[in-house]
Amino acid sequence: MDFDRLTGGLFRRVGEALDGLGSGLFENSVRLGVTGLSRAGKTVFITSLVANLLERGRMPQLRAAAEGRIQAAYLQPQPDHTIPRFAYEDHLAALTAAEPHWPESTRSISTLRLSMRVAPTGLLTGWSGPRVVHLDIVDYPGEWLLDLPLMNQEFRDWSRDAIAAARAPARAPHAGAFLALLDATDASRPLDEPTARTLAGAFTAYLAAARAAGLSSVAPGRFLMPGDLEGSPALTFSPLVRPEVRDATSLWRAFDRRFAAYKRVVIDPFFRNHFARLDRQVVLMDALGAIHDGPRAVEDLRSAMAEILACFRPGERSWLAPILGRRIDRILFAATKADHLHHAQHGRLAAVAEALVKDARARALFSGAETRALSIASLRATVEDTVTRNGRAVDVVRGRSLDTGEEVALFPGDLPDDPAAILAPARHGSADWTDTAYRVTRFAPPKLLGTGEGLPHIRLDRAAEFLIGDRLA
Repeated sequence: MDFDRLTGGLFRRVGEALDGLGSGLFENSVRLGVTGLSRAGKTVFITSLVANLLERGRMPQLRAAAEGRIQAAYLQPQPDHTIPRFAYEDHLAALTAAEPHWPESTRSISTLRLSMRVAPTGLLTGWSGPRVVHLDIVDYPGEWLLDLPLMNQEFRDWSRDAIAAARAPARAPHAGAFLALLDATDASRPLDEPTARTLAGAFTAYLAAARAAGLSSVAPGRFLMPGDLEGSPALTFSPLVRPEVRDATSLWRAFDRRFAAYKRVVIDPFFRNHFARLDRQVVLMDALGAIHDGPRAVEDLRSAMAEILACFRPGERSWLAPILGRRIDRILFAATKADHLHHAQHGRLAAVAEALVKDARARALFSGAETRALSIASLRATVEDTVTRNGRAVDVVRGRSLDTGEEVALFPGDLPDDPAAILAPARHGSADWTDTAYRVTRFAPPKLLGTGEGLPHIRLDRAAEFLIGDRLA
């Protein structure tokens, strides 16, 4: 009897494991991660992508749509009941209102499942009916992604690097109050909670000021998006100057333990439960905003992109993914806000985006992942025009100013043919551009006459074709 019960339980568990493996092997779904640093436009990208997959009139470069093989697309209840749903309907309502406004930016992780019924191609056309492809979109803040490199660091090494970064010319103006407090702190003294809170608050204020100034590397990211961890010991620490004496009751030891808790409580669950399960990834970049903010912001963005890609698990897709673990086999780097430039400069913007991630891309390609860089606008907020200034024709873009509501014409400056003209001063730490200035205007969303064909965009269909086109074939 005991033997029968034992073997019956064993076979039942084996059967359940095989059932789970089979569903993982043969489920026709793709998990697309969408991330980007502050101001990159993640929420608008997802909203426009979903709207244009539901209404495909503006997606000619997505082959399955152009060939009419996407017979239907519809939103499904999301399969994971523990993650908030991406508020697609609310964001779409904001963009299509009589007085449209940009939706709230990403503050936490969320998901959305879009299912498409797709007719087969090639030899399968006459032998099988349409199949359903699930697109699971995972939206998460890019600042969380910058936390992943901390997993391999000890508190002493992170403190050394973080303090050196705060003293660098690009960050020192924003870190002055924190650095002054740090210099006055003896980390060998016993832990004092008011001192710990003051240090953590000053460090957080420095990170927020750096981000507001257009700098990209602002880890630990959860300090700026604490959620339900606000005020917890896991978020009440800062980098410290390492003292000679470090006994168990010292401030140094306390912050060392809290840094380990941050990795255990915040970073590890994000990697294990979300990031490690992605198939495809799009990384959005506000390259124009960084260029506007100056060479140091561009270099900071380049460094952040290198850190981000180093976190990925790139590699070729395998049918053994449920056993060996998923790997991201396609990564798109998208420079957003292409509608802030005349189309004649879109290629230059894409070249800048490609140059920003050149070293990181080489590592991904070596691992078997396919990467691409594009300039896009998830929602086109401008129209193009040509005006005459000083007897010379100038290509401009027109749109409604977000600040005044009035229509403005913008010529932001000419991007160089060679992106090295931007990256070289950035690498050398120049404070300003020497030859020209680049200006960015904040445009309001356009007033749309209707959404029957999807939302107007620039190259969003090409982005979709690269990210999921092969899975719709």
